[in-house]
Amino acid sequence: MALVSVAGLVAAGLIATGATGCADMSGIAPQASLRDAPSLGLNTATAPAPVAAEWWRDFGDETLNGLVAQALQTSPSLKLAQARLARAQAATDVAHAATLPQVNGQLDLTRQRYTANGAVPPPLAGSIRESATAQLAASWELDFFGKNRAALDAALGSANAAQADAQAARVLLASQVARSYFQLVRLNEQSGVASRTLAQREETLRLVRDRVNAGLDTRLELRQSEGGLPEARLQFEAVQEQMALTRNALNALLGQPNSASALVPSAQSAIKNVALMPNIPADLLGRRADIAAARWRVEASSKDVANAKTQFYPNINLVAFAGFSSIGLGNLLNLGSQQWGVGPALRLPIFEAGRLRANLRGKTADLDAAVESYNAAVIDAVRDVADQVASSQAIGRQQAEQREAQEAAESAYDIAVQRYKAGLGNYLNVLTAETSVLAQRRLAVDLAGRALETQVALIRALGGGYAPEQLPVAQDATKIIAVSERPVSANGLFDQ
Repeated sequence: MALVSVAGLVAAGLIATGATGCADMSGIAPQASLRDAPSLGLNTATAPAPVAAEWWRDFGDETLNGLVAQALQTSPSLKLAQARLARAQAATDVAHAATLPQVNGQLDLTRQRYTANGAVPPPLAGSIRESATAQLAASWELDFFGKNRAALDAALGSANAAQADAQAARVLLASQVARSYFQLVRLNEQSGVASRTLAQREETLRLVRDRVNAGLDTRLELRQSEGGLPEARLQFEAVQEQMALTRNALNALLGQPNSASALVPSAQSAIKNVALMPNIPADLLGRRADIAAARWRVEASSKDVANAKTQFYPNINLVAFAGFSSIGLGNLLNLGSQQWGVGPALRLPIFEAGRLRANLRGKTADLDAAVESYNAAVIDAVRDVADQVASSQAIGRQQAEQREAQEAAESAYDIAVQRYKAGLGNYLNVLTAETSVLAQRRLAVDLAGRALETQVALIRALGGGYAPEQLPVAQDATKIIAVSERPVSANGLFDQ
């Protein structure tokens, strides 16, 4: 305790006498500031229920549930994010160890010949002897200026950011699997439409041939009807190609090639729609993992700045050692071979040729970059949510109009076929009506598929069920951050 007091008095005296005046940090300060909710036009009044962690189950499709579960277990991209989290956690342990005393053991055994023409006196000069040292050495850096604590806080912020990144990777993977699966569902429906189109045109061709054989139509109608078959086959093959590509993309997301080759998607009508949220409050948007990661990087950068400032102050350590040292192994454990030492060690930057200021400017620039990255992430998140809400609402209106258009087209087609069978109309009217019907059928499938994909995109934009979870060590960091001085203020937006 006396040594600690002496070290503290020495440090206070050095600061009081202006010994650190050569290392001046004045004029270096962050310039960026975090955006607040009002500046982004966000509603902060009330928040709806958060998105469920396993939101994909709300669609009521067991096939989708199985695919997402499989992807979360086997995807390399998710395992990569988890490895980065483990690396960040290890860095936190390293930073935490620097705040504690260090004890090292030493054992040296040496056989050497001492020079006869040097400073070593007889009888050692010119002789070959064994020497040995066995001792324990301890050191403890007295963190008077918070250097190690700031480094620990920075590491904790980076670890929390890595954890949020891992959760963001999970949300992104689940949404990609869901969207790819819904694309496969849509293409499967389109394949059914193409099959019905092909069968319908084959039936029409038989009808036209019968009418030509009966002398009711000419070869012009026959050639027109025959030309519709290759076109229908072309559409069918194009859909099959898209389905194959979508299956390959789904295989890649699952991390298991050919695992989805025999996958039979559910009917589009059997998949439930998820209710939309017309108003998006800041609280719900703040649950996005990428925004949480960006916010934690701001915290880590702010602590890096604090750590850079402490480099301007003295470095004070307590060091001690105790052990045995002797020439001749037989004397190593004799009482006369004992050695020990204890005392403070101080290191003071007096002239660093601008290195400390340059380091502080760099860390401050990193903080500004982290703040602006956070602002960019928030702005992009607001735009993303607004886009998905606008698309969802527009698709709903389009579907209502499309249903009416399809009913009219189906009715017109039935009338055209009946008139053609009765000899009251020509085949061109049938082709025109059929083209309209097929276009409406494809459009109905596409709109339904877009509705499902947009719902997935909106869920992802709202965080995908992300809930901030702190690391075991980071729980202490939260208390540290709460009582420390923050160089930037979040203005209450998306605070953890």
